[in-house]
Amino acid sequence: MAEGVAERLRIVQEKIAEASLKSQRSHDSVKLVAVTKTVSVDRIQEIYDLGYKCFGENKVQDYLDKKDHLPLDTVWNFIGRLQTNKVKYVIRSACAGQLSLFQSLDRVELAAEIEKQALKHQLKRFPSLIQVNSSREQTKAGFLPEEVEGFVASLDKNSVIEVRGLMTIGPQTDNQEDTRRCFREVRELFERLKHRFGQHPWDALSMGMSGDYETAIAEGSTLVRIGSAIFGIRA
Repeated sequence: MAEGVAERLRIVQEKIAEASLKSQRSHDSVKLVAVTKTVSVDRIQEIYDLGYKCFGENKVQDYLDKKDHLPLDTVWNFIGRLQTNKVKYVIRSACAGQLSLFQSLDRVELAAEIEKQALKHQLKRFPSLIQVNSSREQTKAGFLPEEVEGFVASLDKNSVIEVRGLMTIGPQTDNQEDTRRCFREVRELFERLKHRFGQHPWDALSMGMSGDYETAIAEGSTLVRIGSAIFGIRA
């Protein structure tokens, strides 16, 4: 099993490097987040032992369970939809320095609860990506592209939310041009927001998963979220 995981990780890393070079970017300009949805702690440990330490989880309870069984220097991203009644757990984890990046800030109500819980726990900074529903599919969460600028503008200058960039999920289609169009729209939005709201870092553009990460890199992604291409097809 370890060899299979190691080989899949090597292939993904090589494809990321190749796609970056094709886009005239350095091979290390794109970071990989290994997605651990339904993946056991033992299998995550295999990747960690290979020297890769950045993981993404999409359920609060799974994240809480897994982080406590892995080394302290493991880097965690939360990438799933977060219910408001579970924000306190994520905030506590951020206070403890265990959560590096929250990738799925997808609605105004969630932002308000993050502010509330951060104040309660005296958290000063919560690095986040705004989730954009670029494909406009009703089954997907996130702000519509035309809503994002107004949301960022609404954040108080003393907001605990530190906008590091944008995240999107590609459309459910085999049409590569549709996928490319969605990624391009988010990248262009990212550039506009970066120009207008310079008080935020704007150093992360999270686009691309196992089926479309090479296209996402070609359109400017700096973070790719890869699960099945590394760990295998989930049961």
